Amino acid sequence: MRIQVVCPHFEPDAAPTGVVMSEIVRGLVSRGHEVDVVTSLPWYPEHAVDEAWKGRIIRKETTRWGSTTRVYPFPADKGSIAARAFGFAGFTALACLCSLSRRRRPEVVMAMSPPLTLGLAAWLTARLRRAPFVFNVQDVFPDVAVAVGAISNQRVIRLLEGLERFVYRRADAVTVLSEDLRVNVESKIADRTAGDRVGDKVRIIPNFVDVERIRPQERDNAYRSEFGLGARTVVMYAGNLGFSQPLELMVEAARSLADRDDVAFVINGGGSRRQELEVLARGLDNLLFVDYQPVERLGEVLAAGDVHVIALRRGLGRSSVPSKLYSVLAAGRAVLASVDSGTEVATVVSSQRAGLVVAPQDQEAFTAAVLDLVDNADLAAMGSAGRQFVLQWASPDGVAEAYADLFAELTS
Repeated sequence: MRIQVVCPHFEPDAAPTGVVMSEIVRGLVSRGHEVDVVTSLPWYPEHAVDEAWKGRIIRKETTRWGSTTRVYPFPADKGSIAARAFGFAGFTALACLCSLSRRRRPEVVMAMSPPLTLGLAAWLTARLRRAPFVFNVQDVFPDVAVAVGAISNQRVIRLLEGLERFVYRRADAVTVLSEDLRVNVESKIADRTAGDRVGDKVRIIPNFVDVERIRPQERDNAYRSEFGLGARTVVMYAGNLGFSQPLELMVEAARSLADRDDVAFVINGGGSRRQELEVLARGLDNLLFVDYQPVERLGEVLAAGDVHVIALRRGLGRSSVPSKLYSVLAAGRAVLASVDSGTEVATVVSSQRAGLVVAPQDQEAFTAAVLDLVDNADLAAMGSAGRQFVLQWASPDGVAEAYADLFAELTS
């Protein structure tokens, strides 16, 4: 089968969604499918096109399994919604042109969101090439942007919600990561006034965790040595520092535990809020900021933390499922989740006894949970329970097979 994929990131880009899509493509290829990928030039870690990829707006490469076409991503200041919107529009326009320029007709087209606009590019390609269209939703947009206050103009919100419904309804299938996201998306597809029924359009295909690549390692490793963490209990957040993550929780917890020389806090990553958080944490010797590390160092980074933080602002738990949860569990480390109750993250952590869950943006509860984990909890047992859970979770190969089966169903 000839499959066309339109996605925001792809290897060697280190973005989490790029890792996900790269593994899915690898699994599809191993099943004998031909895949043409349209994506961006690598740019995620520094929010700028990597030096090795500069010089051309479009780069095409023929591979043994199909092709990759990389286009300029129009990187913009993460703090400017308008600039990012123009960047997404420019990237989507180039991706659409490249998708339509493929000589051979794809038998199925899949796009990944966010950005939501890639759904338009894929739908147009699928419509003109008379192929089924599958829309893979990693985060529900614009729900996330509205919830964090990044978008407040009601006209813009209505426009984006209209675009969201347009793409969902025209997709032959929409794949989401959890039951929470399925309910969210189905509510937007159904037209109650017309009596429309969603049927089985929305499918749950979770992101995978590679339990062979990410496995429990010794906590006393090169990362701890490099950043002077020693034998202290490390409370870590590793990932994007954006509007969705209220990491002032970690700053204030570090402030409360400033007299504890046996506990260290680490924020490993980058994003629009890093500078703000660094200013807020000024003078705290027990809180360290570390830049993104190379993707091949992920296992070492996770092993260096004793407790890993997952934090989402209030109301975001049903619009987003942080993929880092499953990586932390695979590494055999305890989780402190500050998320809405009853959501995917909260349910997994609580039911598997893999850590503690507190209400989102509740500073007192968060700091108390840190103390409980550091002083009273059996972190090794929590980590072991999480590891056992993900050993039964979807593998990269299993996720690729689920997509291959879905494509076969749609094309038949």
